[in-house]
Amino acid sequence: MRGAVFLGNRKVELRTFPDPAPGPGEVVIEMKASGMCGSDLKFYRSPPGAAQAALGLGNSGEPFIGGHEPCGVVVARGPGVSEREAPDGQRVMDHHYAGCGTCPHCRLGWSQLCRAGITVYGVTAHGGHADYLKVPLRTLVALPEELSFAEGAAVACGTGTAYAALRRMRIAGGDTLAVFGQGPVGLSATVLGNAMGARVIAVETSPERLRLARDFGADSVVDASKEDAVKAIQDLTRGEGVALALECSGAAAARRAAVRCVKTWGTACYVGEGGDVTLDVSPDLLRRQVTLIGSWTFSAMGMLECARFIAENKIDLERIFTNRWRIEQADEAYRSFDTQTTGKGVFLFQK
Repeated sequence: MRGAVFLGNRKVELRTFPDPAPGPGEVVIEMKASGMCGSDLKFYRSPPGAAQAALGLGNSGEPFIGGHEPCGVVVARGPGVSEREAPDGQRVMDHHYAGCGTCPHCRLGWSQLCRAGITVYGVTAHGGHADYLKVPLRTLVALPEELSFAEGAAVACGTGTAYAALRRMRIAGGDTLAVFGQGPVGLSATVLGNAMGARVIAVETSPERLRLARDFGADSVVDASKEDAVKAIQDLTRGEGVALALECSGAAAARRAAVRCVKTWGTACYVGEGGDVTLDVSPDLLRRQVTLIGSWTFSAMGMLECARFIAENKIDLERIFTNRWRIEQADEAYRSFDTQTTGKGVFLFQK
């Protein structure tokens, strides 16, 4: 099979690998779509293994097949997996983490929190930028018939991450929501926040992404490269601030602004990985009764809930894809994605 390998230092290469054979408790997915996530850029840009080490995930430094937003159909089952559990041709997404499978976190579908250590497909093990992907049966999540494979790939990380964060913040119709960063996660938050009845203010520095945010339902946009984002948000909310702020970029300035732009009793949430931020605790948090939370992706059941929400509300998630690629174009695709001026990209596989 073919697989796109991250070599580090902005190099990606298409290589040939043996087709995977499932072991006990495993299945093989024939890939139909594999999304490009903003967090891929850490592994694309960094020296081999450096990004994994920085995130505490551990890696031998050996090149790996990228892609942690897999979506496809079941084509093979290993010993101990019945046809009832994974029928041939079943449309599935993959919750791209595998833990011990028995601890409380794993049993609740939060395998990424497993204290015994985790495998992250596309990060510490071969991922979905390939013709086939071998994973444990327990990581499969059914893809609703209403959603395309590309939409399933989006739910498998970027859109699912946005959905989980919004739910953790207890978003409600009529809330004001500021979304900092309009990359794949932020654009998803804009689309979902709009569908959930919130007034969405999108904050970005890229003119291209600001235009996308407007197209995807933002009520207002703020160009943080040209104006003070906190002041702009206060002006848009008559000096009160927003009820909710979701920070998706990982930039320190955006993280500070996300906390400072919420109103008294407001909630700010960080989903962007890595980096540092310095806050003035008393005025930024304590004296305004601000809640600050972190939200790391989603559970397997939360992933299914997100997919069903999109299907039931007839949200056209295909809109967030500005670029669709073949796996042979992996190098060109990541060079384009690395500019951080586009919407979401996805690799589509056709037999």
